[in-house]
Amino acid sequence: MSSPTSAAATQARQAPSYASRGSSHFDLILTLMCVVIIISNIGASKGVVLGPVFGDFSIITDGGFFLFPLAYILGDVISEVYGFKAARRAIYMGFSMAAFAVLSFAVIIALPGFDDAYGVEKQAALEAALGPVWQIVAASLLGFLAGQLLNAMVLTRMKARFKERALVGRLMASTGVGEFADTLIFCAIAAPVIGITDGGQFVNYVIFGFLYKTAVEFLFVPVTSAVIKAIKKREPSYGPRETEAA
Repeated sequence: MSSPTSAAATQARQAPSYASRGSSHFDLILTLMCVVIIISNIGASKGVVLGPVFGDFSIITDGGFFLFPLAYILGDVISEVYGFKAARRAIYMGFSMAAFAVLSFAVIIALPGFDDAYGVEKQAALEAALGPVWQIVAASLLGFLAGQLLNAMVLTRMKARFKERALVGRLMASTGVGEFADTLIFCAIAAPVIGITDGGQFVNYVIFGFLYKTAVEFLFVPVTSAVIKAIKKREPSYGPRETEAA
């Protein structure tokens, strides 16, 4: 019969490893994630047409397309290094900060401005650029919430099984699940806001958004893996934390 000490050691070896979120590294990653989400939401209020790529076919997307995948890469880093609870907190914080930005934009637009020609022109520009952002943010937040939670859940549950092994496979699997849910929810709400009105454009928007964001994350998997490994080495608290695997 094994002793209590050896049983505890075996359990610790079997538990997935995570670092404490009370860390300066976590704070920096969380801050960057919130900034990326807010800027992406502003950029997403602009419809973008790329092409024609071949023949008459053009790619339909939005102005935040090049930046938003970074939010998922940062989410992967948090989930892998700090665990599901930390990832959930980061997701809720990003959600809250984006909502706060929308309220701030509404106040800025509502404040009385100068009534000269330049002031009226600036007011119109603000209303056109930031006015629809609340709808974009609603789409982004709902998609982001569902996608990131699924992403973090898949990544951490796979880590509970594989521990430190198969990091690349875990990143790719969680990305595919999370990005599909995020893209479908976001596009369904945001499409009318940016001027997409027919089924063909909507399908184009969804497919390109999913394939593009997933491809970007897959392309950056070596970088994400390297960042994750570097942070793990620099986190003194990184070690088995059974409760984080739930």
